[in-house]
Amino acid sequence: MPLNNNFFLDPDNLQWEFVRSSGPGGQNVNKVATAVQLRFDVRSCHSLPEDVKLRLIKVAGKRLTNDGKIIITARTYRTQHRNREAALSRLMILIQKALVKPKPRKRTQPSHTAKQKRLDAKRRHSEKKRRRQRIKD
Repeated sequence: MPLNNNFFLDPDNLQWEFVRSSGPGGQNVNKVATAVQLRFDVRSCHSLPEDVKLRLIKVAGKRLTNDGKIIITARTYRTQHRNREAALSRLMILIQKALVKPKPRKRTQPSHTAKQKRLDAKRRHSEKKRRRQRIKD
């Protein structure tokens, strides 16, 4: 499966598991396993470079297990096929986000006006606090 011109996703890295789903489905809901759990092992994927893997681990957040697998559960639709497509598209979106290199932050100095505003606000705040104190005899 192509991610972009340079990277491909190997279907062998994907593990599919079908479980029973809650929600709409009538009598089928208790009999048919339509919900999909997609497991993707980030560390064993050889088609992604190391920097993309590290960003993917950050982007995955709570979907990432301790052993480095991303678990995506899709149960929106009533059919396995559509839930499978939904899970795969969510994984693709995560990987697309990880493929984008973050722009390095350039350090800047605060402007003279910004410094002056900050100091004026501090002065006003301290003056307000000082006026609340008891008057000394």
